[in-house]
Amino acid sequence: MEGHTDWVANVVFSPDGRKLASGSHDNTVRLWDVETGQAIGLALEGHTDWVRNVVFSPDGKKLASGSRDHTVQLWDVETGQAIGLALEGHTKSVTNVVFSPDGKKLASGSYDNTVQLWDVETGQAIGLALEGHTDWVRNVVFSPDGKKLASGSDDNMVRLWDVETGQAIGLALEGHIDWVTNVVFSPDGKQLASGSDDNTVQLWDVETGQAIGLPLKGHTNRVRNVAFSPDGKKLVSGSCDNTVRLWDVMTGQTTVLALEGHTNLVTNVVFSPDGKKLASGSRDNTVRFWDVETGQATGLALEGHTNWVANVVFSPDGKKLASGSYDNTVRLWDVETGQAIGLALEGHTNWVTNVVFSLDGKTLASGSNDNTVRLWDVETGQAIGLALEGHTDWVRNVVFSPDGKKLASGSGDNTVRLWDVETGQAIGLAFVGHTDLVTSVVFSPDGKKLASGSYDNTVRLWDVETGQAIGLALEGHTDWVRTVVFSPDGKKLASGSHDNTVQLWDVETGKTMGSPVEDHTNWTTTVSPDRKNLASQSHDNAMQHWDIKTSQAIGSALKGHLVLNDVFSPDGKSTTLSTIHSASFADVQLCSAVMSIDEQGFLQHGKMRLLWLPLMLRGTIAALPSVVAVGSQLGAISLIRWPVESSTVII
Repeated sequence: MEGHTDWVANVVFSPDGRKLASGSHDNTVRLWDVETGQAIGLALEGHTDWVRNVVFSPDGKKLASGSRDHTVQLWDVETGQAIGLALEGHTKSVTNVVFSPDGKKLASGSYDNTVQLWDVETGQAIGLALEGHTDWVRNVVFSPDGKKLASGSDDNMVRLWDVETGQAIGLALEGHIDWVTNVVFSPDGKQLASGSDDNTVQLWDVETGQAIGLPLKGHTNRVRNVAFSPDGKKLVSGSCDNTVRLWDVMTGQTTVLALEGHTNLVTNVVFSPDGKKLASGSRDNTVRFWDVETGQATGLALEGHTNWVANVVFSPDGKKLASGSYDNTVRLWDVETGQAIGLALEGHTNWVTNVVFSLDGKTLASGSNDNTVRLWDVETGQAIGLALEGHTDWVRNVVFSPDGKKLASGSGDNTVRLWDVETGQAIGLAFVGHTDLVTSVVFSPDGKKLASGSYDNTVRLWDVETGQAIGLALEGHTDWVRTVVFSPDGKKLASGSHDNTVQLWDVETGKTMGSPVEDHTNWTTTVSPDRKNLASQSHDNAMQHWDIKTSQAIGSALKGHLVLNDVFSPDGKSTTLSTIHSASFADVQLCSAVMSIDEQGFLQHGKMRLLWLPLMLRGTIAALPSVVAVGSQLGAISLIRWPVESSTVII
């Protein structure tokens, strides 16, 4: 990725991972398309000196850059144009910029030893500069509720600030004997962790401003990054000694928990039809079976995929399991023996995002990032006809109609499509109406209606026979809709959204039924087999059960993990959760902290050498689970795809 004409100082991914922003010593900011590796538009020009730091707003619509020209600049990501004039106030280089959780405020740290708060809407400074540090401010971060700000400085101290008043909260937090490189709040905002060039990590009580215990020692070189686990019970630190360490926040001791099976993020869990077994897919590229009664793994991990397992599903009779993977293949497994059935089902040319069995178990459908849907004969493992083509962006969701004769797919091209399972042909034109990507599609129990949820914050109902929208879009959510599901009688529809609510709708009128069900601080829904109860799972580490008829919560929320997925047992009496295992937390959540380049030029993940980089390609690193961006001193950015064994480097 070429475009910059001097060193790339900083690279950062957009919240949805589709764009990359880079700041350079050539005084410009550039936006890049992660999928194609191409620049998006022209360079964002305006700064008159090096760009040291860039950051996306929480909604990904704005970009902020801090520069050695002493200013901060806001940019419109869609147009690439500057939003207003540069934010002026600092008297020296800006080292760090960060948005508040609600995206309404911006904080910047500087070589002038101060922190400044800014109003994103007006571009005006909020009050005077926050003064107190005696050396340059290296890092600033908002508390989860946005009411406090923490700053780390080369004066070896951490300071807390009241965002509302702009006043320091108590005295400086002293304890480190070298520069403070990184500060981060715990998920509940009650604790603060700091990493330092003195090779230690320190925990602080936000309420009292006092150190919690002694410094956490173990690293043999400076600590570059620290982060809390989602439940706040563990802390992970990345260091220039090329290691990652896990710490128990309660005891302050390093901890190595025994791995119970998977060695990386669990992406999907599902019960067998009889409820006696559980299957899980993971980013460790394996599938595992578990005994629901004992909680023990059944046999060894099912190995065969060469990249993350994105989705697993049991056949209706419970005898087979299908898995879709980022290695572009689908695999079938014998549940009894744990052995692969035949070879991998090959045909897709990009990640398999979703797999689903027909009701009779004879056909399998898969959706992929190659923009196609494929049908497979379960008995022979052969593709049925050619790929179903029509979508112009990746297929996020596929679902069979109740009679198994039709298939519906939702896509990143903002449309829903219907397909004839027998012929493999599209039925009519694409269902057009959504203005952003379609996240979920589901048939009504009688197969006559289809519901879809979208990133445009709406739900839509469609007439399967005519392909026409039924009424207007169902509006009410204030963020993207993740999942939709019909009640057993088809008269109600439930939608779960990223706005932290579950909404019930009257299918006949398209009106909301009561107020949104609010309880979580993030995410989504699953319905019980009898469709009487709803389970909402969330990134607030909780799961809540709801009575669909009354919209009331059933009991208290179930808390304890970062919940990625939940699923009802076939009898509807219990649920199981998919969570991030603490032992793999660093690999999953903090790729940038784990990645480094050693003295010999090898790109490392922890202590593991992955790929040697020529001198001209070495530089600043930013990472996602599927791609690493390296900014070089030549002004180029290299995108390294995962897995490294089959990676391509785009220069």
